[in-house]
Amino acid sequence: MEQVLASRSVSITELKRSPSAVLEQAGSEPVAVLNHNRPAAYLLPPHVYEAMLERLNADLRVAIQEGIDSGPAIAAEDVFAELNARYAEPTIKTSGKRST
Repeated sequence: MEQVLASRSVSITELKRSPSAVLEQAGSEPVAVLNHNRPAAYLLPPHVYEAMLERLNADLRVAIQEGIDSGPAIAAEDVFAELNARYAEPTIKTSGKRST
């Protein structure tokens, strides 16, 4: 069984039956929507979703800045050439001589 990442849960059937009641009971808490006892979706209050997006954007900006501050950029072609040189399939050398 998958982990449910909310303290409240509701079945899809119950959500279809009375969505406004589910939202009212949830208040400001997230709700896991279950399908056959497995999480199918999560309902979040708007302020929680907005805060998550702001945090993700802030973390992304920090990661980008750390990448910029880490030193000069390396061209993708150079990275791929180095990877190909390191991990290329070994070639079998033949002498070209025929034995008779």
